Amino acid sequence: MDLKTGALLDLTRTLAGEYLAGFSYPWEALDGIKDLILTLGPSLNPEEYEETAPQVWVHKTARVAPAAYLGAPCIIGPETEVRHCAFVRGSALVGAGCVVGNSVELKNVILFDGVQTPHYNYVGDSILGYKSHMGAGSITSNVKSDKTLVAVRDGETLLETGRKKFGAILGDYVEVGCNSVLNPGSVIGRGTSVYPLSSVRGAVPPGHIFKEPGRVVPRT
Repeated sequence: MDLKTGALLDLTRTLAGEYLAGFSYPWEALDGIKDLILTLGPSLNPEEYEETAPQVWVHKTARVAPAAYLGAPCIIGPETEVRHCAFVRGSALVGAGCVVGNSVELKNVILFDGVQTPHYNYVGDSILGYKSHMGAGSITSNVKSDKTLVAVRDGETLLETGRKKFGAILGDYVEVGCNSVLNPGSVIGRGTSVYPLSSVRGAVPPGHIFKEPGRVVPRT
């Protein structure tokens, strides 16, 4: 499977496109998300974005519930909805037309335009591609239980990331079923769907359906 940044993600669908283009693999970009936001934020058009708190930039067309928490630094894009009790811990770049739902927690993430994390999701140290969707209760697990460094398994190939914290990379148009767990180092190709209640690990090719480990079938 091609795990390169351009094979997984349409870089025209995020403010982070130019930044991400500088990395062969998208997980290499995770360390710099905070600095990226701190660079982008002050350059945003003040007629379109309001700095609602120090280092928190929210587009004037975005809808943020009073009970939501926006931690610095973060950017919330146009027409995005941040719902009741959402917890944006910081270092979150959320694109246009996204949904950050009830009790969703975001930390050190890039959400491309049109991403939906609508219900009880945890997304940490991850990048979610254009119009990807995480079903209710699905989460990224970003630290291994033995606290060793995360590697991405692609068949018989093991790619060392050098990272202790790395959740998942979702390609464009990925669908993750309800109550699924994306284990550390999961990379899911464009247009792939994951069945509900799945435990995903490693690389899943584009245009497939993940039914269970060892049972990944092409879309028909």
